Parts: sequence; structure tokens; C-alpha cells
Amino acid sequence: MEATSDPRRAQIVERVRAIPEGFVRTYGDIDPRAPRLVGHVLATAQDLPWHRVVRADGSLPKGTTQRERLLREGVPMRGARVDLREARLPPDL
Repeated sequence: MEATSDPRRAQIVERVRAIPEGFVRTYGDIDPRAPRLVGHVLATAQDLPWHRVVRADGSLPKGTTQRERLLREGVPMRGARVDLREARLPPDL
């Protein structure tokens, strides 16, 4: 199924594409009712900045590859996790 074939999936894609370079959002920020659906859309949609979506605790589901991409964009880290106090966009933006 195409990732944007229904309105909910299309909204997820739109929210992920809206995350600017240097910032992140959590799965729950993107869709508080269905964070797992966000993961599914990220896995099936093309050309999304998937690396800007992290877990609620700032940890990285895609490990080193994701960390390298985020560091290149200037996302602040605290050890192995994103510093969400600095890099997280408010969920309502």
C-alpha cells in the first residue's frame, strides 16, 4: 500500500517532511494516537527525512547511520541520544 493512500498516512508524511534540518520529532509527536503507524509509514514511504524521527527518550532506532545524519545536520546529542530539550520541535508546529 502506498504510504499516502489515506488521509492519516498523508498527514504523517506531511509532518515528517515539515521537520527542518537540525531538528527532530518523536514518533508520538507526529501521531500521538499511533506512533507505530508512523514507523510503518517511514518504512514504506519514499524520500522522507526518516532520520529526524526518534524515540520518546531521544534514542535512535536506526543507530549509527541515523546518528551520523543527525550530526551532519547539527542536531545536539547527549551521549547516544538526541538532546530533546534542544532539538525537539514542539508537537503542535
